[in-house]
Amino acid sequence: MGWLFVFLAAASEMVGVIGLNKYSQNKSLANVALYMGGFGLSFILLYASFEYLQVSIAYAVWIGVGTAGAVLLNMLFFGESRSLARMLSLIIIIIGVTGLKAFS
Repeated sequence: MGWLFVFLAAASEMVGVIGLNKYSQNKSLANVALYMGGFGLSFILLYASFEYLQVSIAYAVWIGVGTAGAVLLNMLFFGESRSLARMLSLIIIIIGVTGLKAFS
C-alpha cells in the first residue's frame, strides 16, 4: 500500500508541475488550482506512505519518480531540450529509483 501512495504522490507532483508551468504562462485561477492542488495532494499522499515505508526510501523514490516524470512531461509537452546529456541523466535517475525500490 505504501508504494501505491508514493507513486500516486509522484503522479500528483507531475500534475503540480504541469500546473506550475501553465500558471507561469497564464495566471488563471484554474492553473493555480492545478498547481497548488497537485502539489498539495502529493504531500498528503507522500505523508500517508510513511505509515508503510521508511521515510528516507519513500521520499527518495517520490523525488526521483516526480523529477523524472516532470522532465519527461516538459520535454513532451512544453518543448524542453531533448539533449543526449539530459536523456542519460534521466536514465540514471530511473535506475537509481528502481534500485531503491528493489532493495528496500
